Amino acid sequence: MVKEDQSEVVAFLLRPGTHGPEAPRVDLIETHSAMVFLAGDRALKLKRAVLYDFLDFSTIERRRQCCEAEVAINQRVAPGIYRGVVAVTRDADGGLALGGPGAAVEWLVDMTRFDDGALADRLAERGALTVMAMGALAQAVAAFHDGANRRADRGGAAGMQWVVDGNRRAFDAFGDAVFPDPGRARLVRDTARALDNGAAHLDRRRDCGYVRQCHGDLHLGNVVVLDGVPTPFDAVEFSDDISAIDVVYDLAFLLMDLWHRALPHHANVALNEYLRHTRDLESLALLPLFLSCRAAVRAKTNATAATLSHDAAARRPLVTTARQYLDLAQTFLAPPGPVLVAVGGRSGSGKSTAAAALASTIGAAPGALYLRSDLIRKDLCGVAPLTRLPAAAYTADVTARVYARLCHDAAVALAAGHAVVCDGVFGEAWERSALDDVARESGVPFVPVWLDAPDATLRARVAARRDDVSDATEAVIERQAAYVPPAAWMRVDASDTADITAARVAEVLAARGVPGR
Repeated sequence: MVKEDQSEVVAFLLRPGTHGPEAPRVDLIETHSAMVFLAGDRALKLKRAVLYDFLDFSTIERRRQCCEAEVAINQRVAPGIYRGVVAVTRDADGGLALGGPGAAVEWLVDMTRFDDGALADRLAERGALTVMAMGALAQAVAAFHDGANRRADRGGAAGMQWVVDGNRRAFDAFGDAVFPDPGRARLVRDTARALDNGAAHLDRRRDCGYVRQCHGDLHLGNVVVLDGVPTPFDAVEFSDDISAIDVVYDLAFLLMDLWHRALPHHANVALNEYLRHTRDLESLALLPLFLSCRAAVRAKTNATAATLSHDAAARRPLVTTARQYLDLAQTFLAPPGPVLVAVGGRSGSGKSTAAAALASTIGAAPGALYLRSDLIRKDLCGVAPLTRLPAAAYTADVTARVYARLCHDAAVALAAGHAVVCDGVFGEAWERSALDDVARESGVPFVPVWLDAPDATLRARVAARRDDVSDATEAVIERQAAYVPPAAWMRVDASDTADITAARVAEVLAARGVPGR
């Protein structure tokens, strides 16, 4: 696999003097395809001169091209990290230099060094990865996808077949020693069925431009939080099979990683924020397949690491993790059926808090589509979520448009097999009946919940709000006093804490046959 001797360059880059007086030491990070030299505030990545079935860095010209491609794609999402490409050159006296006037003997990606403690996977391990960061990350990914080149020559059913075939071959090669039957065979069979069922949809998405030049490796280890901003980096430049993919298959790696780390609310927020920006709701039908394939890839890579390890003690946890990913891949392919849940009540009753908490606990992973009427109104008016709207944005006509959008989006998600949680006052009979119609026409269970709390509690909560999407005031609460809890809706006492209210709502759903996770 190794095609050229790079030892002279490696020794040169390991010398602190190579990097100037501000670099008293050089730290080294190694992977199967690269070596990263950390010196001072700089990180220089050397691509190994290797040739794998999925990666070709075998010649200096190929490495130069891949360095340039890596910088080009990553500067779109992480311009503060990627500085450019620098050559290792040969001086007249035969020595090596960084960016000297001599001939290039190697090429490096030049990056700004960052604290590896700010990596999202490290933050997650410490319990320091915030839910708020997931919303910002999803927005960054959506913007990246929006500006990415369309690739009609890739993706579709054939692109996913390539992924599935690669996983199957690996599972067969590892055999019972790592992936005992019947689990292995069941996953292969069920994945083939899911791919066959989704083939036409995958091809339609390719033809409609949803296959693009994506990140390709969008897990938490390739996201760093810089000055509070979650920033993806290390996008794949070396293989179109890996990076020229459906945009939601790209996102699925992040969602799967969060789900596997037992961060379901993080994953749900990331999905909902991404869909709010892209409105790609029909993609939800393919999400079980995408998540399963991402977990299967992780099963394969952990199994590979286990077989390469010469330490039996290190090998055992890798095999265990590989099997866990295999089980997770199977779980994704058998999601719960769709259900429509409505959380209504007067302003200040805690609807949004309860609905947001509920969304990650029901339906297919990573939880329900969460539709908040306040947020839909802001989107329709073309303003940021925290921008206060004038009274003209609350006319009967605008409200009708809000609920029309909410019902439309709910119907699309339910048709895709995904659960939906709707959050709104639902004080008018027509607003409630519209949702009832969506559930009936979609053929799914409808569980409507009405949150109750004393007037004094409602007023105190609204008065205490800061940086909230809702524009409700105490005057609005007074106007809503005429709203009578609908007889068909399950009434829940919301006068206690948000956690207690959420637990009570979960009990109502469980009683109606909608168990939470």
